[in-house]
Amino acid sequence: MGKGAQGSDAAAAGGEVEENMAAWLVAKNTLKIMPFKLPPVGPYDVRVRMKAVGICGSDVHYLREMRIAHFVVKEPMVIGHECAGVVEEVGAGVTHLSVGDRVALEPGVSCWRCRHCKGGRYNLCEDMKFFATPPVHGSLANQVVHPADLCFKLPDGVSLEEGAMCEPLSVGVHACRRAGVGPETGVLVVGAGPIGLVSLLAARAFGAPRVVVVDVDDHRLAVARSLGADAAVRVSPRAEDLADEVERIRAAMGSDIDVSLDCAGFSKTMSTALEATRPGGKVCLVGMGHNEMTLPLTAAAAREVDVVGFRYKDTWPLCIDFLRSGKVDVKPLITHRFGFSQRDVEEAFEVSARGRDAIKVMFNL
Repeated sequence: MGKGAQGSDAAAAGGEVEENMAAWLVAKNTLKIMPFKLPPVGPYDVRVRMKAVGICGSDVHYLREMRIAHFVVKEPMVIGHECAGVVEEVGAGVTHLSVGDRVALEPGVSCWRCRHCKGGRYNLCEDMKFFATPPVHGSLANQVVHPADLCFKLPDGVSLEEGAMCEPLSVGVHACRRAGVGPETGVLVVGAGPIGLVSLLAARAFGAPRVVVVDVDDHRLAVARSLGADAAVRVSPRAEDLADEVERIRAAMGSDIDVSLDCAGFSKTMSTALEATRPGGKVCLVGMGHNEMTLPLTAAAAREVDVVGFRYKDTWPLCIDFLRSGKVDVKPLITHRFGFSQRDVEEAFEVSARGRDAIKVMFNL
């Protein structure tokens, strides 16, 4: 599992014991920096000093509600899962990493024994242990212990902050894979939050010739345009506006919408994606705004619009290559930076929850 989740103190240089500190979610709207004991480093583990950790919308949701769907925070939990750092200790069986390597961490640890794992779809493992998904602790800490095969070395020229951004970028990358985005694919991105924006960047990297982004917020649409969206369409949250908006979206695309990526996950956004996508096209549900939706599925089925879900796998190497090659530039998405004091943690989550001009809030530890 993301072993930054349990266990013993690390030894600092000079033989002194350094107390590992982490940001703990202890109650609704309450985070506290407290000691976090690490386990011993196993033969195939590494101990990583965290250097960059981003705040995800799920972190904010846990802070506000202490739950997401059936995942309930029943006892204090370390928050955070978008992360990168520097290797400080390697297990005896680790051969591909060395002390001092800069790495990005994939946060989900599967069992490698079930039929999903054995079949190559480890992302569907029913025993997945994922950073900051209760009861598993997260990575907003000075140090964590993690399986070495889920720590990916960053090349020169790719920063630790960019390494931490591999996690949200993985969402866009896998969504594009699932939807079959390529050089002949017109792509609609519904929702211009952080995940919608990385999906836009991923679609471009996969060769999509035209990408249209829709959102309810003018500022987010302006950001989408600055990142390369061919068109940005402002929509409303009202269901009665759907038909007119779909016409405007199709006009903005100027050709068939082959793939729609719903990066919000509400009844209105998913209905927009289903209605706008051409017959025989594909819709990927990326956002998880609502657990249940009312959707025009019969009409979509009659047009053979396929609907796929997603849960990323095998994305970190490609994300790192996109960053190294310059095909994807995530740096403009990092709008706010904080240190790692109690005050910093509280203020950072307030900024992230407030939204407005905040896209990705990053801790520099």
